[in-house]
This record gives sequence, structure tokens and C-alpha cells, in this order.
Amino acid sequence: MKSMVPNSLWMFIVLFWTAVNVLPALAEEAQPQAQPAKPPQQMTEIRIGYLRAYEPQLALSLLDVPPTDIGIAGAKLGISDNDTTGSFLKQKFDLDIAEIKPDADAVAAFDELVAKGDRYVVADLSAKQLLSIADIARDKGVLLFNVGAPDDILREEDCRWNVFHVAPTRSMLADALAQYLIWKQWPRWVLVYGSHDNDHLFADALRRAATRFGGKLLAEKEFMDTGTARRTDTGVIQIQQQMPVFTQDLPDHDVLLVADESEVFGTYVPYRTWLPRVVAGTAGLTASSWHPASEQWGGSQLQTRFDKSAGRHMLSKDMDAWTAVRSIGEAATRTNSGDPGKISDYLHSDQFSIAAFKGQKLTFRAWNLQLRQPIFLGDDKIVVSTSPQPGFLHQVSELDTLGVDQPETKCVFKK
Repeated sequence: MKSMVPNSLWMFIVLFWTAVNVLPALAEEAQPQAQPAKPPQQMTEIRIGYLRAYEPQLALSLLDVPPTDIGIAGAKLGISDNDTTGSFLKQKFDLDIAEIKPDADAVAAFDELVAKGDRYVVADLSAKQLLSIADIARDKGVLLFNVGAPDDILREEDCRWNVFHVAPTRSMLADALAQYLIWKQWPRWVLVYGSHDNDHLFADALRRAATRFGGKLLAEKEFMDTGTARRTDTGVIQIQQQMPVFTQDLPDHDVLLVADESEVFGTYVPYRTWLPRVVAGTAGLTASSWHPASEQWGGSQLQTRFDKSAGRHMLSKDMDAWTAVRSIGEAATRTNSGDPGKISDYLHSDQFSIAAFKGQKLTFRAWNLQLRQPIFLGDDKIVVSTSPQPGFLHQVSELDTLGVDQPETKCVFKK
């Protein structure tokens, strides 16, 4: 049959048959197999609680009345910053807020936060309230971040493995002041302190700092709280008249130290002493974890963002709350996980650090979970200095010259 068909026609028939039957099959085999569409990655929700003991407070100066959102505003900015970074890793952060009275039981409010799914709680509580929930939190796998209690005992005899301390201790604040006074060669001090428990604790911290850095405490006096209406004209006039007489019998000195956490008399000490001397402590030159006028190390950028979000200046408790929330976010980012166990392990490890606009990365001390940090010294206008001061050296970190160092610690963790 082939001989009866011209070669050209036969070739056309072969090519046509190939095009119709063979090439489509080959083309189909060459096509990549369609893959099933991947489901969109789920957002990992990380819930953070904020538990605070709060009631409106008065102060000796109207300028010192705490804003109603103190601390909370810092936590909210921290959540916003966490979300900015977390969005790339499909992490979403949420903040739940619970509020109790300063003398109330904290357990019920804490349980409500845990019931919402909060596995990290920023605690702005008293030492007693914090201890009341610490062991309950441990049993429920919850980490606490202390931003309210400066008590050294929480980092020492009553330390807990699940409680991180962002707020500096009284000993850190006192050491920061003492270093500066010694660096300035003002070593002769007198101490006046209030009659309340917290005043006594800060006075103890100042005594310890004097011993540690070579300050000479020449005399001490206690100012008794008699319940005077301090904000009335009569109360102000009475204390104004008392200050020169109260300080008249003190020996000659370089600095008058004030320990008045209870806000009874300290604000009235500067410019009213018998001798014209520097005042430091809870009045005059004060030590804090943040200062509203800080501009160094990118501080102005943080201050601007906070001013925009909160409508006011950033205070120390705002900064402590921001740092606590950002620490959780940093651990979640570095581990790329929302698993509480992994985040806890990372926070406890020597790999953790947090940048907090203070000139260097901050870390938690392994022996008591206190955040290492520089301390600002300033008045109501400007930052005067930052401790640690030059010349105060340490074999591990100069930041460990502030507060209880590892050889001194009384903390024994019970995991």
C-alpha cells in the first residue's frame, strides 16, 4: 500500500497522526503536576496580662500626681512594638488589664487573667501581693514580671524562679546615688528618713551603699508622720517652718540624704535646710530606671512615640512595663514560637538580652532574675548623670556594681 502513496503524502500522514495522537500526550506528561494550595499560616496569639494595685494618689506637688494610666501606657506601647516585629512571624500580642485596690487580695484577679489565656503577667503590685500569687503562677506555668515592688527581699530570701524583676531594687537606686556622690568627692553624708516601713527600707539601702562605697554617715534623724494635712496652706507652712529647725543640729556635711518614699516631707527639704547643701535620695537628686528628659541612645525616639501614644511624658513605671512586655516579645521573636516553655527557657538563658535605650543591652541576673540596667540620676528637669560611674569596675559587668552581686545573694531558687 505504501508504494501506491507518494512519499510526500505518506510523510504528511505520519506527521499529522503524530501531532494528533502523540504530542498532546507528551505535553501532558511534561506539565508539572498541580500542587494543592497551602493553607494560610495561622497567627500565633500571645496574651499578656497586666495586674496592678491602684487607686488615685495625691503628692506633695501637683506636678508629681501620678497619671491614671501610669505603667499601662508603657505596656500598651510595648504591645504595639511587639506586633510590629511579630507581624513578620505571624505573631499577635494582646494585653488584658486587671485592677485591684492596694490592700486587696490579688489571687482572684490573677486567676481571671489566667482564665483568659494569659501566660505572662506584668505585675504592678506590692511585695505582699506579688508573693501571694507567685507560687500559684508557678504551678500554672505563668511567668510574672515585677514592675512595681523595689523590695530587695523579693530577689533574695523570697525569690522565685518564675518571677522576673524589671523594676530596680532599692539597693540599686541607693548604690547609683552613692557612686555619683563618691565620684564627685562628696563623701560626708547625713540621713533624714520617714517613719513608715518603706522609708526605713530605703534608709537601710542608703546605709548599705555608704558602707559599700566609702560614704561617711555622720548623723541620722527620723521625721515622724503626725498626719498633718500636708496639701493645705497650714500644713505647707508648718513643714516649711520645721525644715530649717529640723536640720539645724546636724553636723557639717556635703550631702543631705532623704528617705521619704511615703511622700510626707521630702519634697520640702531642698532649699529649706539650715546649711546650704546638696539634697539627694527621694528628693533633690533622685535615682530612677528612666527619666522623662532622657535623649541619649535613641531615647528621644522612644519618648516621641510614647508622647504620641499616651499624650504625656514617659515615667519610670511606664519604661519598666514597656521593657517587661518587650522582653516577652523579644523571646517570642528569637525562638519564633509562642510556646510558654520555649519562651521561659530563652528568658532564663544567657542568650537573652533586650535593647532598652540605655546605651547597652540589658540582661537578667542568673542568680536572682533582676534586670541589669543603668540608673538615671536627675532632678525634675534634666538627667544629671547615669550610673555605674566611671572607675567602679567589676569582673563580669559594671552593671553588677549596682545592687546585690552574686557572691552576696541569698536567693535559692525552688523550681
